[in-house]
Formats: sequence, structure tokens, C-alpha cells
Amino acid sequence: MPATLEVVCADDDCEMDMFELHYTYDMPDDVGVEDFQCPYCGGTDCLEAIEL
Repeated sequence: MPATLEVVCADDDCEMDMFELHYTYDMPDDVGVEDFQCPYCGGTDCLEAIEL
């Protein structure tokens, strides 16, 4: 099963609660939440990975 990364946007002005990134192809090992941006507010430094 491909890897899944759960992400939360910590920007207080953003309405995005959380979202998931489903990898459907091989991602390099060094790819992390810092390589993405919030689909709602466009922020990059406000994303945090959710550790379950």
C-alpha cells in the first residue's frame, strides 16, 4: 500500500483542518511535509505532519 502523510495547517487564519497526501508513485525518502503547500491558504511554513 502506498504511503500516506496526514497534514494539518497550523495557520490560525486558514479554514483547512487537515488533509492527506497519498503517494501513488515512489517518492524519494527525503520528501516531507516541508515540500508541500496548503491547498487552501497556499502557506508552506504552517504545515505540520500529524503523527499517529
